[in-house]
Amino acid sequence: MSEKNQNIPENNELSIELTEEVAEGIYSNLAIITHSNTEFVLDFIRVVPGVPKAKVKSRIILTPEHAARLLGALQDNLSRFEAQLKAAAANHNQNAEPVSKDFPYPLDFNPKGEA
Repeated sequence: MSEKNQNIPENNELSIELTEEVAEGIYSNLAIITHSNTEFVLDFIRVVPGVPKAKVKSRIILTPEHAARLLGALQDNLSRFEAQLKAAAANHNQNAEPVSKDFPYPLDFNPKGEA
């Protein structure tokens, strides 16, 4: 075995560490994507209504190949999410019993004004 291959685990497992700080995540409601010939830059920003200034909260720099893989992974996950959402809605509609119009509401929205 060569010296190069001695540090690579045989089962090709990768141990990924997630710190508490990173696990909390960073909320973003705006992403700006720029690119050059060699990299894609994703800037994640939090915009607050009524505040004219916003800061970049996180920046991710990717190679074009990794950007393409990220796009594919996002498309795959969105497709699975939509399929689960449709299945849940269909299941809910299938199990829902028809409600008669005489069904009393749990809250009285028309108080009688009695003291």
